[in-house]
Amino acid sequence: MTTTTRSEDGNGNKGSDGYEIDTDPERLDVGLVHHWLSTDAFWALGRSRDTVERSMRGSLNFGVYGPDGAQAAYARVVTDRATFAWLCDVYVAPEHRGRGLGVRLATAVRDHLAPYDLKRTILATLDAHELYAKIGFVPVPDPERLMILRSER
Repeated sequence: MTTTTRSEDGNGNKGSDGYEIDTDPERLDVGLVHHWLSTDAFWALGRSRDTVERSMRGSLNFGVYGPDGAQAAYARVVTDRATFAWLCDVYVAPEHRGRGLGVRLATAVRDHLAPYDLKRTILATLDAHELYAKIGFVPVPDPERLMILRSER
């Protein structure tokens, strides 16, 4: 499903600063997203282009585009659109940081998922707890119930 998200200011899908958040997969700069993730995102360092492309194909993708139309940030959501979602690979390009784009992007994801009435949306973060708390994420109340199956790679 391809939709354009709406900004909080009601100005279509563009904020007053000219940044736009969109879920149209045709707008994504896959090469740029791969570069960001594989070279600058500590959780994805060395991730192959093939892996990035496959992950994007199987996900709901969000791009943030600057006033000039160039991609400035990215996030993806793995979801069944019925019960569960996992927000991951949230990345804001260094030259666009400090403008609140991370919070705006996470807010757009939250708002986009709201109509699905999901039972839970999760994420994992090493250092951005305060950012996600601003839009309603809380620590897992019962982490002892969670388990993980790790790859042997």
